[in-house]
Amino acid sequence: MFLANQSIYAVAKLASKSAVTVGIVSCNEKFQRVIFLPDDEGCISYILVEELILHYADKAFEGYKIEEKALMRVTRNADIDVDEGFDSELDFRQNMSELINKRKRLCPVRLQLSKQISDTVLNELLSRLELSEKQVFVEKTPLDMSYVFAVFDKASDRKELFFPKQEPQPSAMIDPSRPMIEQIDEKDLFLHYPYESIKPFIRLLDEAAKDDSVTSVKMTLYRVAKNSKVIKALCNAAENGKDVLVLVELRARFDEENNIGWSKLLEESGCHVMYGPQGLKVHSKLCLITRKVGDSVKYTVQVGTGNYNEKTAGLYTDLCLMTSNNDIAQDACEVFRTLSMGELVESSKALMVAPHCLQNKVVELMDNEISIARAGGEGYVAAKLNSLTDKVLMDKIIECSQAGVKVELVIRGISCLVAGVEGVTDNVQIRSIVGRYLEHARIYIFGTGVRKKVYISSADYMTRNTTRRVEVAAPILSEEVKKRVLDIFDTQMQDNVKARIMQPDGKYVRAERGDIAIDAQSRFYAEAYANAPKPAPVNDSKAVEPEKEKKGFLGWLKRLFRRKKK
Repeated sequence: MFLANQSIYAVAKLASKSAVTVGIVSCNEKFQRVIFLPDDEGCISYILVEELILHYADKAFEGYKIEEKALMRVTRNADIDVDEGFDSELDFRQNMSELINKRKRLCPVRLQLSKQISDTVLNELLSRLELSEKQVFVEKTPLDMSYVFAVFDKASDRKELFFPKQEPQPSAMIDPSRPMIEQIDEKDLFLHYPYESIKPFIRLLDEAAKDDSVTSVKMTLYRVAKNSKVIKALCNAAENGKDVLVLVELRARFDEENNIGWSKLLEESGCHVMYGPQGLKVHSKLCLITRKVGDSVKYTVQVGTGNYNEKTAGLYTDLCLMTSNNDIAQDACEVFRTLSMGELVESSKALMVAPHCLQNKVVELMDNEISIARAGGEGYVAAKLNSLTDKVLMDKIIECSQAGVKVELVIRGISCLVAGVEGVTDNVQIRSIVGRYLEHARIYIFGTGVRKKVYISSADYMTRNTTRRVEVAAPILSEEVKKRVLDIFDTQMQDNVKARIMQPDGKYVRAERGDIAIDAQSRFYAEAYANAPKPAPVNDSKAVEPEKEKKGFLGWLKRLFRRKKK
């Protein structure tokens, strides 16, 4: 029997007069998974279909005695190797489609069980699946938590079970009545998701699609929303005669199928679609808009830390910079030129561009702080990341610490570096913040005072990001925007509600709660609501319900009187 990837099965040890064997029943045969039960007290009661099947497993194995039973789920390898030796991009897309179908049958990498089972049953399963005991996990929770969405819908009227509603707010930096490019030409603009809405960036794309001065739009796409407004704007731009170049990353894990579909739609609309250099994922979030204004060429650049995805922009914390800075624009041009040629950026002026111009530049900036600290000055390095695994950068952080450089890191997920180890990382503090929204933004900070340099990036300090992907980090050059980014980082360093601090043994403890509770995410949302532009007030004295005034003799008399008065 083939066990499908991430499907749930009931497994039982069956005994008869002559033998002991193992029986397996699928719990995925188009059953409604969540069965809601009647309850007189107003509670939401339910049972999962796999629990029901497990309970009545004896009905499926008549003639056998069930000595033990459990639920199990197999996870198969999701990595698919792409043969890069294809003659055309269409071949590459076709190959990806075929590999996605093969993924369902790749080798198992994990076996989950709802409870401990005997060695007899376990060894039989491990033998057939070619797994080892260290790949077995006994879970206390249901094996597949996706059922929660059904319960969510059922409980939608139970307000006490939900967070208070919060919606992304309009940015105070942006005038909704003026064109986006016009405002970006005046100063750098900045958005902080999900506290501020992604709509201004979508508006930028929509306006570029219609602007007669815009000659081209270039963009990298990694993951996009199901009904993507970004894709729609790019298609409109191509249909309006713009030169639209879109790098679609077909190897974005679990989004391969979606991206194949989007690439076809973009091509049908007249966009030129490409898939990036061999062996490297393009993970950067970069958009370049080119305009011909008189005899000159002008650029608008957007660099982000998160995907061009309207849905995740309401769930993930990310940063978006929109600028017309010429140095950044020239580097962005070079990124797209090299990608279109199947090459990599070898040198850059303003942007850090992995895999050749990011890790080494971060090391160089850390070295500068080390030199300052060794000369008796104040060295400082900070970063906000999802994960830290890059050994080159970890070794450099250790060197920073030993030289007396203060290092502050906010790392939501994995950190292969341990903070606070005597003689090694004494000057390193690592904290993790896990809250209502997924912390996803990346910030790099080097130096103190007037020499402080700040970047935002799509890249974590992970080897896969710094050496095996095309990533971009952009400098924050506007003092107004720099202050905002530093305020974001400083607020997270002060968080004492959701923050956990790494200890020298690698464990995390809650941040000490001071007199004032600081929940960074709640504070950011409160600030977004407070700073959002207020709608223009309505003059109630002039709004005299015109629809009602049109009706009846009294309304006619009032209108007649006003005309005579005039």
